[in-house]
Amino acid sequence: MNAKTVLPAVAMTAVSMVLTLAVVVMWLGAAVPWPVALVVGLGIDGGWLATLAYERRLAAQGDHNRAVTAVGWSFGILAASVLVAHALTAEESAGAWLAVAWLPIAAKALWLVHAMWERTALTPVALDAIRGIQQEARDEAAVARARLRAEAATEETRLTAVTEAGARVARVQAKTAQALAGAWSTLETARAGEETGRALTSVTARVTPGVTPRWELPMWGPSEPLAGRSLESAPALTDEALDVIVDEIRTSETPALSYREMAARFRAAGHAASEMRLRAAWKRVA
Repeated sequence: MNAKTVLPAVAMTAVSMVLTLAVVVMWLGAAVPWPVALVVGLGIDGGWLATLAYERRLAAQGDHNRAVTAVGWSFGILAASVLVAHALTAEESAGAWLAVAWLPIAAKALWLVHAMWERTALTPVALDAIRGIQQEARDEAAVARARLRAEAATEETRLTAVTEAGARVARVQAKTAQALAGAWSTLETARAGEETGRALTSVTARVTPGVTPRWELPMWGPSEPLAGRSLESAPALTDEALDVIVDEIRTSETPALSYREMAARFRAAGHAASEMRLRAAWKRVA
């Protein structure tokens, strides 16, 4: 995996070093002897290569030195400056020389990218674990989406069924109301009719001579509820009287009777009281 970043950096470094050496020899060769120009070119490339090697050694040890990095960038800027100066002073192909003047800076940038790649590189085991976690998260998200869609479809079906049932009930109620209204209208017509009223009056109970009873319509609508009947047939006993009777029955034998035996004898004696009042009296006297 490191080859993806280290090979471009190595290739760019080699091209920029060769280009720098050639430019220095051609540019300074006209003013000084070519061995001197060669030494200057090799010095620039050698300093750059030495600082680069030292930086790689520190990176392999997990260390970093800002001074070495500054020196390396200084050599890169110097090489780029030489190329730019040669391009500006060249009489021919100045644009072409200026176009390649950025190669030393590009080589340093590629080595910086390679260093960042190494600092953030993970082992295959860690990458497999990350991929597994991501796949698990995607699976859970897909299951959650499917569950939500299923619940939404179920809720939609339920609402549709409830709505249809409500509509059917409303239609039945409307038909029933219409039928009742028709029947009521028929009864009202029969009540208001002269011949029908006379016929219905003839079948009513005996009344005072000369007085014709009026046939009333049956009641349709809310009515008053009937008064609830008392649960006790006999007059209700007061709490004091009930306590006395319960205590007498309970202590009629030794040991004292249980609640079930007392209640059975209480009702057998003809007394009447609700279960709640009888139990409350038992609790008071026991």
